[in-house]
Amino acid sequence: MPFDPTERRRVGRTAVTVTRLGFGGAPIAGLFTAVSDADATATVRRAWDLGIRYFDTAPLYGYGASEQRIGAALAGASREDFTISTKVGRLIRPSDALADDADIDRQELDGREDAFYVGTGPVRPVFDYSYDGVRRSLEESLARLGLERVDIAYIHDPDDHWEAAISGAYPALERLRQEGVVRAIGAGMNQSAMLARFAQEGDFDVFLLAGRYTLLDQSALADLLPICEQNEIAVVVGGVMNSGVLADPRPGSRFNYAPAAVEVVERAERLAAICARYGVSLRAAAVQFPLAHPAVVSIVAGVRRIDHLEEYPALFREPIPADLWAELREEGLLATDAPVPS
Repeated sequence: MPFDPTERRRVGRTAVTVTRLGFGGAPIAGLFTAVSDADATATVRRAWDLGIRYFDTAPLYGYGASEQRIGAALAGASREDFTISTKVGRLIRPSDALADDADIDRQELDGREDAFYVGTGPVRPVFDYSYDGVRRSLEESLARLGLERVDIAYIHDPDDHWEAAISGAYPALERLRQEGVVRAIGAGMNQSAMLARFAQEGDFDVFLLAGRYTLLDQSALADLLPICEQNEIAVVVGGVMNSGVLADPRPGSRFNYAPAAVEVVERAERLAAICARYGVSLRAAAVQFPLAHPAVVSIVAGVRRIDHLEEYPALFREPIPADLWAELREEGLLATDAPVPS
């Protein structure tokens, strides 16, 4: 049965709710392509008009621009009507100040994303998963958003920073949750193994998993998702198009933010061919597949243009026959134990 993109789902054991379709705030902050303030505002407001009430952002996205733009676009809305998540683990600092600061270790500067965001200005992200750094990060995010609290705070991409994240960022978020500055805490990553470790070692409400539970990559089914289902931890899925290859599988498409390997494109093309035989768009199958798992409460769609955003409600509602899912399993393209829409 098709999904309702505006349906509200509860986040773990908290009182926080998210719509099944969430808005991902990276593209409107200049991910790969510059976006004007006016266009960003129009896209966020169109998301609101479509019934989206969950908005995800981060200091990293446009080096603060995403938070500023989403906050400005939602400024006239009742605070109780929408859910905001942001992230911790990076502070945004002026480039000149960093160049002159001898106390900043060069390894603390996050240069991996420099080519990803366009039009960021003279600022740079600095890794900081310390207790004090996380509290400072939330304070600065609230200022950019123009809010007194956020609903969800995620530890952002701590792949190479496990010790600092579990000993510094996690206790800070626990304390902020107790203080009511945030209502739910979690971590957001492009891998499932460390999220599963967080689930085992901390009291988390929700995880944002990007690109690792999709039609193309179901790796989270083996480790993270069973733990989350057992412990009532919600999962928000990002990157359902795997950076674009599932939206348009062809040579040159992106996978995991980089040009897709030949074998990845070929697998996506096989998925597209089977969908075509049933008269189903590959994009609809990519959107609906992760929502069938009982731990998954929402997918966040990262879009920069209104016309792309407006496609999503239709993708949620597009009928998909059970035989399509069965054939994907028979062809080895879906894990045998992966739940599918019914």
